[in-house]
Amino acid sequence: MNLTEKVAIVTGAQTGIGLAIAQRLAAQGAAVALVDIADAQPQARALCERGARAIALQVDVANEESVQGMVDAVVAQWGRVDVLVNNAAIAATIQLRPFTEITVAQWRRMQDVNAMGPFLCSRAVAPHMQARKSGRIVNITSGTAFKGAPFMLDYVSSKGALMTMTRALARELGRDFITVNAVSPGYTLSEGNLANEKFLATYRQAAIESRALPRDGWPADIVGAVAFLASDDAAFISGQIIAVDGGSVYH
Repeated sequence: MNLTEKVAIVTGAQTGIGLAIAQRLAAQGAAVALVDIADAQPQARALCERGARAIALQVDVANEESVQGMVDAVVAQWGRVDVLVNNAAIAATIQLRPFTEITVAQWRRMQDVNAMGPFLCSRAVAPHMQARKSGRIVNITSGTAFKGAPFMLDYVSSKGALMTMTRALARELGRDFITVNAVSPGYTLSEGNLANEKFLATYRQAAIESRALPRDGWPADIVGAVAFLASDDAAFISGQIIAVDGGSVYH
């Protein structure tokens, strides 16, 4: 899964799963743009100090101009975009609540980041990939969309939208030999989830008990599947959703 000479954008890369993905793609030779609404400069510098090619960009993936500026900056830096990992999402900060208590503003913000964001990012990179007749888009969705997890309807719905977006984009972009796939993590002990004590108490043990492999999931468990889908080894795979959850859901 050599990614030498490839250029990758990873959103939500300042911490957690996104950072782990960026580190893995860089280790396999890709030039990586670490994109986040927060400052990822220290993380990008750390990669460069290890000999990788990396930049950090502060971007709001729900903002059209911000996303276009992101792609323009990456193309100006490296001349191309080969891989897009749509990882940015509102997730670890979710407050569990009955759907009747979700406000319209909360619903819209969740959809803007978790569903609109991947749409805007994919739309912005697509012309560059289409011109080269090559590209990889990898969406990070969630096992909650398979299970229909309660008390987080706004989040589950956004991740369900991303699953169907994956399949539709795979059909639409396939004629240009661009693959679109998704990785669906189970409950993962990222920094954000470890800091959310209510989530931890509610889901950690339940997640372990639901799995064929009865252990915690960590960001490092996710990155191999993403790196595979970003590589030429996955050139004939598209429209697929790979559950990386220790065998919690089968589909």
